Amino acid sequence: MNYNKKTVKDIDVKGKKVLLRCDFNVPQDKTTGAITDDKRIRAALPTIQYLLDQGAAVIACSHLGKPEPSFEKWAKKQAEKGKDPASLTREKWEKTLEALCMEPVAKRLSELLGREVILAGDVVGPDASAKAAALQPGQIMLLQNTRFEKGETKNDPELAKAMAGLAGADGVYVSDAFGAVHRAHASTAGVAAHLPAVSGFLIQKELEFIGGALADPKRPLVAILGGAKVSSKIGVINNLLEVADTIIIGGGMSYTFAKAQGGTVGDSLLEADWLDYCNEMVAKAKAKGVKLLLPVDTVIADRFDAGADSQVVKNGRIPDGWQGLDIGPETVKLYCEAVQDAGTVIWNGPMGVFEFEKFAVGTKAVAEALSRTSAITIIGGGDSAAAVQQLGYADKMTHISTGGGASLEFMEGKELPGVACLLDR
Repeated sequence: MNYNKKTVKDIDVKGKKVLLRCDFNVPQDKTTGAITDDKRIRAALPTIQYLLDQGAAVIACSHLGKPEPSFEKWAKKQAEKGKDPASLTREKWEKTLEALCMEPVAKRLSELLGREVILAGDVVGPDASAKAAALQPGQIMLLQNTRFEKGETKNDPELAKAMAGLAGADGVYVSDAFGAVHRAHASTAGVAAHLPAVSGFLIQKELEFIGGALADPKRPLVAILGGAKVSSKIGVINNLLEVADTIIIGGGMSYTFAKAQGGTVGDSLLEADWLDYCNEMVAKAKAKGVKLLLPVDTVIADRFDAGADSQVVKNGRIPDGWQGLDIGPETVKLYCEAVQDAGTVIWNGPMGVFEFEKFAVGTKAVAEALSRTSAITIIGGGDSAAAVQQLGYADKMTHISTGGGASLEFMEGKELPGVACLLDR
């Protein structure tokens, strides 16, 4: 995939209407609907501010949550979950949509920008059309939740055409929702068929850091892969074996590797169907001269609980009734030494159950080691991003990706529809 895409700085937006795809899929309080973390809104501010300063009229859009735009489908899904079909009324369905309307986002965005954000009552309906037509340079409006439209997730060409139409004949499309670029939706890819499409600063940064680390890394390139499942990281491991100098394995997925090599893993996380694959990866790393580091010891617990009894055992020697929840002290030392002289480090997935303080030692030690290295440090979104934030090392990292699934697919070498559709430089 070509990572060298045009950005907002490569085009003239003065006096033009810009359809801007953001990632405003923010967590909300279930009772009040109040936004509990506005990081994603703040992340969009540099691009928005730049466009407004350049004299553009900005039509921002985003999805929020997973609304079901069809009453029939919603009722069917609820019934499948065991809800009484007689209780599934249109009124209840409408309330689920109301809970995911963009009003709290518009309010918070308005506070952060220090100017009014005009909120449309629909996505491409009469209200959005009228407000977009009246929008003046230096003004910003926000469309309703893009997933209120049935055609959004199906990349419906008519919906894409209607959304692009809001920006007018000389409009521009700016993609800045990295967390959604791995999906070919009407608002992430479809609109680019009707408007010149460029990236915002957020996507530009992701392409520069992750794309740069894969295409032309400062060496040695060390990849740290953790998390629960080998199956979710297959593509990533395969792709990184082509470019990395060292690959470090931790987290729940390491127990499948331990079992594959003849070890006992007790009640630890295990994907029995992937044992042969683990051995293939070990053999492939050896053949390619890639150093593949696996845990040498592990912290085990008698139950999955923050206050569980724990002990350290050699990796692959976990007794029945016990489960691995973190890498052990010898492994911590080994992994921290491995990143010491790295040129680039990509990290995706925690080393253990970092949500429990007792089993966050490995993840914290790796984060601390990365904070001390002079390497370019890239955190690949999702749980690893949450871990470095929670443990207080976020400001010490070179780049923290804003997309969990998108950064994973990026690292797999997959084409991202929301990036492929942008104009090449």
